[in-house]
Amino acid sequence: MIAPKIRFPEFQGEYINDSLSEISDRVRRKNSENQTDIPLTIASIEGLVDQRTYFGKTVASKDMSGYYLLKNGEFAYNKSYSKGFPVGSIKRLDKYAQGALSTLYICFALKENADVTSDYLVQYFNSPAWYEAVNEVCAEGARNHGLLNVSPDDFFATTHHFAPTKEEQDKVAAFLSLYDQKIEKQMTKVEALEARRKGFLQQIFSQEIRFKADDGSEFPDWEDTMLSDILTERKLKSTGNEEVYSVSVTKGLVNQIEHLGRSFAAEDTSKYKVVKPGDVVYTKSPTGDFKWGIVKQSMIDKDVIVSPLYGIFIPKSYAFGFILDAYFSSSVRAHNYLITQIRKGAKNTINITNDVFLEKEILLPTSEEEAKKIQDFIELLDKQIQIEKDKLEAIKQVKRGLLQQMFV
Repeated sequence: MIAPKIRFPEFQGEYINDSLSEISDRVRRKNSENQTDIPLTIASIEGLVDQRTYFGKTVASKDMSGYYLLKNGEFAYNKSYSKGFPVGSIKRLDKYAQGALSTLYICFALKENADVTSDYLVQYFNSPAWYEAVNEVCAEGARNHGLLNVSPDDFFATTHHFAPTKEEQDKVAAFLSLYDQKIEKQMTKVEALEARRKGFLQQIFSQEIRFKADDGSEFPDWEDTMLSDILTERKLKSTGNEEVYSVSVTKGLVNQIEHLGRSFAAEDTSKYKVVKPGDVVYTKSPTGDFKWGIVKQSMIDKDVIVSPLYGIFIPKSYAFGFILDAYFSSSVRAHNYLITQIRKGAKNTINITNDVFLEKEILLPTSEEEAKKIQDFIELLDKQIQIEKDKLEAIKQVKRGLLQQMFV
């Protein structure tokens, strides 16, 4: 009998089989009269969201009249696959009355007489239960540029297993939504702590907050300091034994395979640059709000390698490297520093030598002791944030386990 591993005891009977075409209709309506100016995208956790608030900009076409017009309660399938989402993702529009969506998406609405409830379907598509059905209709070797080659006809022909009664579906959906509420509440707590950290950093770098020495005395005034007085370029090349790392805005240096799901490194990494623990890395490539690149300190406890396009620098102390990481964690501060150093090259590439990167002043503490106190303070905030992030991940892990076992 087809049934999930975890089921409420009052419900019995075999799960029903339905194709998507039996329970839903494809949505083809266009935003022909620009009924909406909201450009939608799918985020793994938040679902269908406004590109402008999610990315900080729009990546949609200026003219969205050829886009699909999706209405509240309708679903969209994004065929882009990524780590954790091997066949893409399906989300329901909940946050807005309507929005515009690229025609690369497959959109659909639940039929009025469908024997599956909308809330249940939301949780079903959050689970991995539907992956196999889509994999079966994906053309062999047809994964190009992160997109699956799944036609709308094949997509709607896929068959899925659902709880046989709406009473059971409602109970499953309500139970799982409790975890969604816990996740949202914990995410809010994490975001509040991150905002607090950001506010403290702003006060530190504007010197609204100053630290004192252990004996209660004042530290010397901060001074405009040339970055070249703090950083020295490291020019070590790979030995062939180091792991390839990338640089993330939120996570700093991260293993490329673990972070991106696969390696984007060249076969020959002999020209890749070595990053030692505590080194400062400048990526020289636009990332989200950081249009001139990001600057991060390596907090990895071993030597790693990164793209030869990156700049690698040895700070005069770990504490000063940490402070520079904190300074450049603000997209505004990073922009204000880098905008005068950048020379745009062909195809809008970022042209900046390592020497030019270092040829500008930043207002910084002059005392190593004060730098260490700032580091200790920020690290304490980071530990608090990490504790709450770990709690968030634990709740998500429980929800993932339930999703795997409450659907088939």
